[in-house]
Amino acid sequence: MKILLTGATGYIGKRLLPMLLEQGHDVTCCVRDKNRFYFPNKFAKNLNVVEVDFLNAESLINIPDDIDAAYYLIHSMSGSASNYDELESISANNFLERITKTTAQQLIYLSGIVNDVSLSKHLSSRKAVEDILRNAIIPTTTLRAGIIVGSGSASFEIIRDLVDKLPVMITPKWLNTKCQPIAISDVLQFLTKSLLNPLTYNQSFDIGGPDILTYKEMLLQFAKAKKLKRYIFTIPVMTPKLSSYWLYFVTSTSYKLATALVSSMKVEVVCSDNRINALLNVNPISYKESLDRALVKIKEDDIVSSWKDSLISGQFQGNVSQYLKVPKKDCFIDRRKRKIINRSHTIDRIWSIGGETGWYYGDWLWSLRGFIDKIFGGVGARRGRTHKNEIHPGDALDFWRVVYANKEQGKLVLYAEMKLPGEAWLEFKIINNTLYQAATFKPKGILGKLYWYSVLPFHGFIFNGMINKLIG
Repeated sequence: MKILLTGATGYIGKRLLPMLLEQGHDVTCCVRDKNRFYFPNKFAKNLNVVEVDFLNAESLINIPDDIDAAYYLIHSMSGSASNYDELESISANNFLERITKTTAQQLIYLSGIVNDVSLSKHLSSRKAVEDILRNAIIPTTTLRAGIIVGSGSASFEIIRDLVDKLPVMITPKWLNTKCQPIAISDVLQFLTKSLLNPLTYNQSFDIGGPDILTYKEMLLQFAKAKKLKRYIFTIPVMTPKLSSYWLYFVTSTSYKLATALVSSMKVEVVCSDNRINALLNVNPISYKESLDRALVKIKEDDIVSSWKDSLISGQFQGNVSQYLKVPKKDCFIDRRKRKIINRSHTIDRIWSIGGETGWYYGDWLWSLRGFIDKIFGGVGARRGRTHKNEIHPGDALDFWRVVYANKEQGKLVLYAEMKLPGEAWLEFKIINNTLYQAATFKPKGILGKLYWYSVLPFHGFIFNGMINKLIG
């Protein structure tokens, strides 16, 4: 069958795509930027990638007419725009107008559980998109999920950050709100088993695991799974704004996402029924088992996708391709080069940079820079990286974004997502057994120039030490 997959570079899309291909489907992926789409070549003959911006109706002409079903997995609650709900509605309307002109027999939308009268902005937006898609003449299936638990999911990473870093937590009262978490593996089962299944047409289903827990209980169960002793005390005086800052500074989440999550976590997200389990013969696993599976994936460095790699996890604007060309005019550049002894060793060192590995020299200064960035509303350095030794365009890497990565060429280009009075790039490339390293800064006004000169004294030993370690 011919399947259209939107949100193909997102957390769910990256995991759903290989399942669809392994089932023998021909899949057309909609992405905003082909340069940040990576997938193994073994499925290339069944994979078609088209560039589509759902806010630009004209770009939807790239969607083929001959498709059998379409997945709509587009969400943007943590984006930089405060009117993300309006943008989501525009995207949904544009999608609907185009998809009704194709041969599609079904639309599948992953939404959020919305069985409460008072909904957060995030959940209201999901419900609005659901209502828009229901107007299609094409049968629509809506799957409503609450907290999704899996390696790399935003919810899981926030829980992990809190438990790992805080032996004692003074928390807001919304930690007593009930929810029904579901494992990512079960979400994927529901998505694939709903495909062109007439029993699911023109219906909305709540999907969840067997456990109904408070957020406090979820944190304590995670601590137990990691054999950590944790104490949690809830207080009624922490406002939503303070709660958002609490999540923002303690975890790797962005402030926008923290705000959206705090707003949603005050609303119970419990399934109103579980009839779809029997309908599709799916038996969701427990919260404990979902945690155990996620922790194994992390230990084995086998994380398929992470919310951190989505562009909305940082300050990145536009497409990766816009930042491929590192400027030289009106820029400050710190250039260094070294002869390399072992090319493969140096490339492996470059491809392991950041995250748990660190930056090879002056790590405490990189950490301090990340902390300062967090104070000023930036992404900080807590995002780390998804894989220990794999890098692909579009990936987040501490407070950088990967804009180019070619291991055979030995070339890596990073773009800074930290708060800066200008723009910055960090580039590594190997030519004729010589490693070239360049830190480029394009200042914005006099403040940008003052910033460069203020950090210039540190460049000498930081960048010099780093390149020496990369070849050593």
